[in-house]
Amino acid sequence: MKYRHILGIDFGGSGIKGAPVDTKKGYLTADRYRIPTPLPATPEGVTDVIYKIVKHFKWKGPVGLAFPAVVMNGIVKTASNIDKNWIGINASELIINKTGLPAYVLNDADAAGMAAMKFGAGKGKKGSVLLITVGTGIGTVLFTKGKLVQNTELGHLYLKSGIEAEDYTSDAVRQKEGLDWEEWAKRFDIYLNEMEKLFWPELIIIGGGVSKKPKKFLSHLTVKTKIIMAKAKNEAGIIGAALATRANRDIFK
Repeated sequence: MKYRHILGIDFGGSGIKGAPVDTKKGYLTADRYRIPTPLPATPEGVTDVIYKIVKHFKWKGPVGLAFPAVVMNGIVKTASNIDKNWIGINASELIINKTGLPAYVLNDADAAGMAAMKFGAGKGKKGSVLLITVGTGIGTVLFTKGKLVQNTELGHLYLKSGIEAEDYTSDAVRQKEGLDWEEWAKRFDIYLNEMEKLFWPELIIIGGGVSKKPKKFLSHLTVKTKIIMAKAKNEAGIIGAALATRANRDIFK
């Protein structure tokens, strides 16, 4: 299979990590390499880190990047949790020019969702599946009949309290406000019930940092939709970025 192995990179709030991925079987072929996210996370600073990851693996093939913003045709459209100078930048071209390699960039939650649907908790599901990643912010991915609805930004949905969901119930907010898990779960439950009411998913998959501690909060949720934790955990963005890159044949022309 041409380009079965692709370097996946996940641009996160605290770290940028990457690893080669076997896109047929969905696993990392080497230990992931992590570099702290530069502050501020400017286009130049982040691209320098990506270049270092490429060099670390002595990589010569395609590169996929999971990016924490709306990305359309390689161009960054939003900057809720990243440096504002990214807006309007063609991130794909930036990486191509820096590394000399084919590159594809997509929203980080979309990348995690692709990994979950291909190899993880969403595999084989034919109805609507909602993946929610909870970390610095709240990322959302919606699949219907196995097809991705790109760039959903449901973490910015306003709740009845008049506050954006991710400003009320992200993991960063839990830590900043010193909420215990039960207090945080009650907030998260409000958000989940709103998602259920609007989209009636067959399944909700929880990813991000909180997915590593389900026993801390699951018992406090009242939402009726089945909820399971993402399987790939911290590797989902890396795997999904590689999968999306392989699927985008245009970059190989």
